[in-house]
Amino acid sequence: MYNSNAADGAANTQAGSRAFVYEVVGLRQSEETDKTSYPIRQSGSVFIRVPYSRMSQEMQRITRLGGKIVSIQPLSVDNNGNGNAIVTPKSEATEKTAPENGLKPNTSETKGKPMTQAQPKAGKAKHEDVPVNIYRPNAPYVGKCISNKELVGEGGIGTVRHLIFDISGGDLRYLEGQSIGIIPPGTDKNGKPEKLRLYSIASTRHGDNVDDKTVSLCVRQLEYKHPETGETVYGVCSTHLCNLEEGADVKITGPVGKEMLLPSDPNANVIMLATGTGIAPFRAYLWRMFKPDEKAVNTDYEFKGFAWLVFGIPTSANILYKQELEEIQQQYPDNFRLTCAISREQKNAQGGRMYIQDRVAEKAAELWKLIQQENTHTYICGLKGMEGGIDEALSAEAAKEGINWIEYQKNLKKAGRWHVETY
Repeated sequence: MYNSNAADGAANTQAGSRAFVYEVVGLRQSEETDKTSYPIRQSGSVFIRVPYSRMSQEMQRITRLGGKIVSIQPLSVDNNGNGNAIVTPKSEATEKTAPENGLKPNTSETKGKPMTQAQPKAGKAKHEDVPVNIYRPNAPYVGKCISNKELVGEGGIGTVRHLIFDISGGDLRYLEGQSIGIIPPGTDKNGKPEKLRLYSIASTRHGDNVDDKTVSLCVRQLEYKHPETGETVYGVCSTHLCNLEEGADVKITGPVGKEMLLPSDPNANVIMLATGTGIAPFRAYLWRMFKPDEKAVNTDYEFKGFAWLVFGIPTSANILYKQELEEIQQQYPDNFRLTCAISREQKNAQGGRMYIQDRVAEKAAELWKLIQQENTHTYICGLKGMEGGIDEALSAEAAKEGINWIEYQKNLKKAGRWHVETY
């Protein structure tokens, strides 16, 4: 995720001298990468020494070169201060660096690691047979809109539509948590065909009719004021979809995405933090978990864990899929919990508007306790702006136990238990 050198001469303080070694795979071999000499190369991996202050820049550089970071280790500096890397073996690094990271070290040889360590397992949970890019932009699948209904109630803000597309004439398959691309008709301002836009799928793999013949989306019409003219501007693709008539054609690509896949473990706990149409993948999760028709066809999956949706919206009329969510909560009180943050109707502890990050802060003790369980997965989907407030709330709660939340969160990501899709 980051780089070295310029910051190596930083002031000789604890913060200035902190550095890490990143193991990277997949770097393209090009003229640019060939000019770079790294001290260690083993089994296709490149080990890069990264000072603390250059982490963001190095992450961007590695991404540009097609690389993927597979491990992060703290770096020891020799007594001469020459910056030579001493990479601690992983089994030792976990124990030695735990106090510095704010994590409790494992003092037991017979018991498993304490849950508060959030230690990554051998690898992320593997999902078999994940369909990806069955249809590409140069050859999209042309489906048909068979339903387009408003989700925002009377008095609500904006328009959000639930759309169902018929895909029975092709080979489009998908899983809960994936996205599809939509190519709107027409050309852009440069006269070129419009590019695709990605939308999170709001239906289970079997579709809303549980017949494997449809895919659904939850789409908000983008609308904003032009900063110079004050003219109302409408999003090209969202407007196209929100006004799509039944029977109309729609160009579909994909599916794409593996970050937001639902864990296959039926005993997993699933925390879902959403704003607005970020509820789309969570609707798919919850329908798979609890809807009777879905449960009937999912003979290999019977959800027995606990699912908690924290949903941020501006008004009560904007609670998307409100009736269905409340029905699930009523029918499965031990397995599902719905918590809303309604910004224009509720107040936070300081008397201001109640946003999702405020609700997370209010429920931080319960959420933190749940997150520490090794079978808990946390998903965040919606506006990117909520991430900082969520981290702040959980940081404060983790600090009560002497835990550094940022380091803990990194381990959750490595273990495949922290999933984010924001915009």
